[in-house]
Amino acid sequence: MALRGVWQLQKLIVSYSDWGGSSRGIRSFMETYLPTFKEKNPQLEVVTELIRGQHPHLKGLYKNHNQRVVCVRNLTPEDVLLHATKLRNSLGRKVIKLRTRHVTKHPSVQGTWTTDLKL
Repeated sequence: MALRGVWQLQKLIVSYSDWGGSSRGIRSFMETYLPTFKEKNPQLEVVTELIRGQHPHLKGLYKNHNQRVVCVRNLTPEDVLLHATKLRNSLGRKVIKLRTRHVTKHPSVQGTWTTDLKL
């Protein structure tokens, strides 16, 4: 995703094994979908990394020095493409758990509005 017109994902590392069965989907993804993914995203540096004996994963490195790792073992090439586009579209921020359902800078004096109000 672009923040103020600047794409936040800098580098996408595709790690796979050349003989492992769980890497079958990512190997076919690299043959079919990865070249077009690189052409459509020239701002993104895509690196393939051979790691034998481990499950395949996608690692996204962002401009704010955060990284996200997604395990893609035993997934189809279409699902791997979906995870790669999700990494590209995310900002790379840490996930923050909200304490309440309603968050505002200026809370109402009367309280939050609900549909459960009985008069």
